[in-house]
Amino acid sequence: MHTLQTTIIDNVNSPADVKTLNLVEMEQLAGEIRSLVLNKVSQVSGHVGPNLGVAELTIAFHHVFDSPKDKIVWDVSHQSYPHKILTGRKHGFVDKENFHSVTGYTSQYESEHDFFTVGHTSTSISLAVGMAKARDLKKETGNVVALIGDGSLSGGLAFEGLNNAAELNSNLIIILNDNEMSIDENFGGLYRSLAELRATNGEASNNPFKALGFDYRYLEEGNDLTKMIETFREVKDIAHPIVLHVHTEKGHGYEKATQEKTNYHWRSPFNLETGESLRPAAGESYNSIIMDHLIKKVNEDEMKLAAINAAIPGLFGLNAFQAAHPEHYFDVGIAEGHSITFAAGLASQGVKPVVFHSSTFLQRAYDQLSHDLAINELPAVLIIGGGNISGGAVTHLGLFDIPLIKSIPNFNYLAPTSKEELLAMLDWALQQENGPIAIRLPNGPVISRKNKFADFQSPTYEILRKGNRVAVLALGSFLSLGEQVAEQMKAIAGEDITLINPRSITALDVKTLKELETNHDLIVTLEDGSLAGGFGEQIASFYGASAVKVLNFGAKKEFTDNVPLETLYEQFHLTPELIVRDILDTLA
Repeated sequence: MHTLQTTIIDNVNSPADVKTLNLVEMEQLAGEIRSLVLNKVSQVSGHVGPNLGVAELTIAFHHVFDSPKDKIVWDVSHQSYPHKILTGRKHGFVDKENFHSVTGYTSQYESEHDFFTVGHTSTSISLAVGMAKARDLKKETGNVVALIGDGSLSGGLAFEGLNNAAELNSNLIIILNDNEMSIDENFGGLYRSLAELRATNGEASNNPFKALGFDYRYLEEGNDLTKMIETFREVKDIAHPIVLHVHTEKGHGYEKATQEKTNYHWRSPFNLETGESLRPAAGESYNSIIMDHLIKKVNEDEMKLAAINAAIPGLFGLNAFQAAHPEHYFDVGIAEGHSITFAAGLASQGVKPVVFHSSTFLQRAYDQLSHDLAINELPAVLIIGGGNISGGAVTHLGLFDIPLIKSIPNFNYLAPTSKEELLAMLDWALQQENGPIAIRLPNGPVISRKNKFADFQSPTYEILRKGNRVAVLALGSFLSLGEQVAEQMKAIAGEDITLINPRSITALDVKTLKELETNHDLIVTLEDGSLAGGFGEQIASFYGASAVKVLNFGAKKEFTDNVPLETLYEQFHLTPELIVRDILDTLA
């Protein structure tokens, strides 16, 4: 199946071309689309299962509907590869040199057939409701379609969108692509209702969509082109909101992806024949260190502890903790806000919650961090992964966690630089009772350092080198960058500079900062995140009324989209050579 056969797809360059195909040709096209997707993602990484599962659905949509007059919004849009192939962007899947010419998500800047840059979940229904209302206000025609996966339905915004969509008195088609999976397994009572609907061919009396007031249709054979085309023709131009519940198979057409649905949701490069990863196996990681430590804590029964995540257990290796202590493990599904407020409820009753979040998804729970945890000064522990400047997609940047958390009172955000420091901070965070603690996981390979640890409640900076004139405060993972700067300053300018590990992002060591003011002319901050609202701005503000100059190094306040990390480091002057040059220019 993976051998590229492009007999049909060679002649398909737009949705208009799909309309000319007969059923046999479209079935062959579905196989060719899968081959293109597998060929690309196996070489450069990407979403596998979500895209393989909707090939027939996508072909049927473009065969029946008239895009872009008929508008489809893809939730998350990590299943939009077949759509991109059929809407003039197949060059991004055919030729290796063009693999990076199209993004992994929808983009209105790429095609008139896309309407939003989307990468987070549960947004499609609300977006479609707005588009449908705009169409009605402008007295235009055309279908508005929202496609949402069953996993995305657990997000609060999906419920809000459904609640409002049911009140729309005109055309709106919500395709529920039910493949019985989120990134991992689905969690929540809603999924019992979906299972009943699947088991009864949509006839179960327990129907949450009808209860909200929707018209409802069920199609069991979501990977059957004939059935999909027939059903789309029946609902096209409908004059009221309808939920079209379609059962598909995640990873359809590639056996390994259907057998290992979680593993093949998104994959780094892999061997198509064997399924083996083409990247070397990871050894010890900060995730595994935390898991081993938390398992040990529960084994020793030192405290009542709960590990919580919102549908991304694989990102942190939480499966190991779940296997060891299933009664202490909670996956709340795609519900970031609930994960935080749930943790607040646990903490209020003496249970110690440890909540795992990716930096890029944490922003979805900002109100709960502030209103439910911080105001109530509840001692929950947050483990934040992926907090860094990256060359990733604009929808998945992880550099805003520092400004986000730093803006909330009562939070202490810690930045360990080594595995020893990470565990010391985690132990302290689990014991203290004064409020929420967040810990930003270091990036890169595990580093071991024999450093001293003081009272984190009254943070003191760790002074690693003592010098004059210049002090570098290197935060978290950027401590190694600070060490390189110190070495180059010595080699190039003969300067011994002060190097400091701040340890806390949010709490200032006023005593140390005051002491630096007495014999330093320049303070340099290094942070792996956004400068706007970041750690460095806080230091610059502290020295604002003094004669000490401050240089802040980090990311500019901007969205970047798949810009290589090396390019970003050059732009932001985050290389030892550029930092040293800026230091010397400032001193001069």
